[in-house]
Amino acid sequence: MLLKLLTAFQFILAIVLLVTILLQHGKGADAGAGFGSGASGTVFGARGAANFLSRTTAIAALLFFANCVALTYLTQSTGPSAQSLVLGAKSHPPVPARVPLPTNSKPTPVNPKPPLPVPHRAKPALPTGGSGR
Repeated sequence: MLLKLLTAFQFILAIVLLVTILLQHGKGADAGAGFGSGASGTVFGARGAANFLSRTTAIAALLFFANCVALTYLTQSTGPSAQSLVLGAKSHPPVPARVPLPTNSKPTPVNPKPPLPVPHRAKPALPTGGSGR
């Protein structure tokens, strides 16, 4: 039950990280503020969105990695059910390289099939009549 809860929390944290990273503006976006774009201080306070979003991203990243460690610990401590499928696979006996032929069998002669008859193609008839000139 705890494993399913932490997995769902991991999914939510991944979405939160994606959204907060995509909402942040790059370094090139600051050039617009110098030309009179003062909209950065209206939604998130006087300091702008940079501090709020960067703190939110840092907290979400810390929770994401802590949750990763918790999920790893829980899956490793559950026992044999969490083992790899490759490690638990059964090995098959090796296949022999050559299969010996029985000694009492005689080779059967190979009779090739006769070639198929080719249909006779009639030559096209030449036009009769004059020379046409």
